[in-house]
Amino acid sequence: MHAPILAPAAVLVCWSLVMLIWLVRARQQAMAAAGMNLGASGPGGRGQDLQGKLPDAAMWPSHNYTHLMEQPTLFYAAVMILAIAGPHPGTVLGMIDVALAWGYALLRIAHSLWQAKVNRIPERIMLFRAASFCLIGLALSALWVTLSAG
Repeated sequence: MHAPILAPAAVLVCWSLVMLIWLVRARQQAMAAAGMNLGASGPGGRGQDLQGKLPDAAMWPSHNYTHLMEQPTLFYAAVMILAIAGPHPGTVLGMIDVALAWGYALLRIAHSLWQAKVNRIPERIMLFRAASFCLIGLALSALWVTLSAG
């Protein structure tokens, strides 16, 4: 088991929960400021139904949370493959994989903070691309260790 690679995945899971709390608080505050009464709103809807009814900035944490439920699922899969079948800790490839995993997790956290607070597209794209390159490296490593196994 290549356990050191699991730490960045656990950090990103915890960060996703931070973003969940953030989105709930942002929505509740924006809804209160807009005079929306949750108890009087009738049948339930979806978070997307608030788009256009709440200020854009109040929706940014929600948008980011959705993003954290998309591409990072590939990250979790690659990390699990490498944790189970990957190089042993301390090997050069193992250290590169761990560095890529930390790079991915930290870049996604930076992306979250940027999207939820500032949300300028050029910087978001740069952070997304950098994280995606880390993910591509992890995916190729996972492919390599599984194809070269036994």
